[in-house]
Amino acid sequence: MSNYLKTLPQYITPQHLLSRIVGNFAAMAHPVWFKNWMIKAFIQRYKVNMAEAAQPDPEKYESFNQFFTRQLAPELRPIAANSQEISCPCDGEISEFGQIKQDSLLQAKNHSYRLVELLGGDAEKAALFENGSFATFYLAPKDYHRVHIPIDGALQQMSHLPGKLFSVNLRTANTVPNLFARNERVITIFQTAAGTMAVILVGAMIVASIGTSWAGLITPPFRKTIRHWKYDDVFLKKGDELGYFQLGSTAIVLFQANSVDWQEKLVVGQSVKMGQTIARLR
Repeated sequence: MSNYLKTLPQYITPQHLLSRIVGNFAAMAHPVWFKNWMIKAFIQRYKVNMAEAAQPDPEKYESFNQFFTRQLAPELRPIAANSQEISCPCDGEISEFGQIKQDSLLQAKNHSYRLVELLGGDAEKAALFENGSFATFYLAPKDYHRVHIPIDGALQQMSHLPGKLFSVNLRTANTVPNLFARNERVITIFQTAAGTMAVILVGAMIVASIGTSWAGLITPPFRKTIRHWKYDDVFLKKGDELGYFQLGSTAIVLFQANSVDWQEKLVVGQSVKMGQTIARLR
């Protein structure tokens, strides 16, 4: 069966309703036996490495959501120490990375999308990143699901853009046009030594919520209007936690033109760990 036929059911699935139902189950603390069964079944199905978790005992988590957003054991992910180095924001896989061609980003082979669409139609904001650099990271179900800031940054603004909830795995990225510009997402904008940087948290099928370290839960509630927040009192140091996903998704990082150089050893499809060096300041 072709990837297009396998993806077709996602167009007719009630994405938000399904995500809400799954989210309700994931938040359940009782009955305890059912909560424990869900967690253990997930660990076995996706081969989650609980030895990396700060709490390795699956029965100690109060809910599936608490397990899924588990903290790592201390000092397990050293952060790139050199101030000129950009650290990886999350565990996962590099879906795509490289240069933004004018305002076009590569989604997957033969699929591109535009900055202005990714940024919710904000042409002024999109202009900041024209001909810049981008990297897209896919967080698989087995991965650690907290996202960290790649470089010291002062938060300027955050936006929540409602949208679809297509899956964001490689098959869907290869078949659904404008995938990351169609899905629900939270956009954060920081001022850094590399200039303006965006870290975008993209929702997906059965992602119960997206949250940030300074504002808590952003999605749900399920809204149809774009929301914006401005900040002048939030500063994160490289490696500080930025946000989290309850159930897996994608993080996209945008840099301005002529601000960073990607590490030569990076390749599409490569597994990466939070904190490792992925780029350097110019």
